[in-house]
Amino acid sequence: MQVMLVDDSRSSLARLTELLGHVDGVTTSAFLDPEVALDRAQNERFDLSIVDHIMPKMDGITFIARLSRTAFHKQIPKIMLTATDASDVKLLALEAGATSFLNKSIKPGELLIRLRNAAELARALRKLIDSVEAQARELDIAAQQLLLREEEMVFRLSRALEYRDNDTIDHTYRVAVYSRMIAERHGLPGPYCRALFLASPLHDIGKVAVPDAILLKPSRLDDREREIVKSHAAVGGQILSGSRVEVIALAAIIAEAHHERWDGAGYPLGLKGEAIPIAARIVAVADVFDALTSERPYKAAMPLNKALAVMQTERGRHFDPACLDVFAAAVAELAGSPPTLAILRHELERRYGVGMPADIRNSAHSAT
Repeated sequence: MQVMLVDDSRSSLARLTELLGHVDGVTTSAFLDPEVALDRAQNERFDLSIVDHIMPKMDGITFIARLSRTAFHKQIPKIMLTATDASDVKLLALEAGATSFLNKSIKPGELLIRLRNAAELARALRKLIDSVEAQARELDIAAQQLLLREEEMVFRLSRALEYRDNDTIDHTYRVAVYSRMIAERHGLPGPYCRALFLASPLHDIGKVAVPDAILLKPSRLDDREREIVKSHAAVGGQILSGSRVEVIALAAIIAEAHHERWDGAGYPLGLKGEAIPIAARIVAVADVFDALTSERPYKAAMPLNKALAVMQTERGRHFDPACLDVFAAAVAELAGSPPTLAILRHELERRYGVGMPADIRNSAHSAT
């Protein structure tokens, strides 16, 4: 157990060091200069502090207050040595963080007992703090495991669409990465950005209700078939609605509204402008960009700059101008010079593409 002694008197420090030498397991560090003691406390963990009240550079009350603000020492016992019993002094010391007082006139025998009791108290407190910190670490590990399981569950669920749709897992994964990037650069809170990252891969979950003959048709759809495909937005919202899980509840919003348009001409509800949930506005940009720049059985991939130019013609019509501007600025920053889709995807994965199970990530890479 480490005990800090701070006193401008060498004889007082020697006396305290000698007495504490009779207490088992105690190691002392003595300081004549309170500033030096505080500097040491920034990097070293002490279990008990005994501080003189009257010192030339800094009084004991100020020292205790500053010590209490260091990383390790807010909760440790802090004893102030004083030659006064004035209540106002003790009150100020208690407010600063002192836990008890020792009068300098105390007899050696009583002082030894008090120091031994203080050391035992500090030892018990250290065990309690260590136990609490260990439990906190265990809870943190458990929480991280739950987050990883949540992420894996979502990505594996989105992988089911790979077996029914021309869009594969690499599309849903990239939509997640693009969406998180837009959300973060839009200034949305960190937890919301993570939830969006996990919710966005489920944006097309409603396509499970679209017959294969229509979903996989290589030629142009007729009007009836297009209406059936468009129903996937409402169906997706219905599949995911009613959940008390934040990610699934957000996914329901995205699934239903990601085909709404800023000008109100979208579906299924015909929402307009900011009436469209921000998550759906973000995913709309991410979804269309990846669809344009990805090869499909019925089309070639569009070059990055051409895809952005096409999307700019829909600024304020299909897309929320703010979301599109944030995305375009990010692409300009991250895609290299001259900009390439490969550099953009690599950089976005490095920055935002976390949480995908390794086998699904490898599948996405092999499909890219």
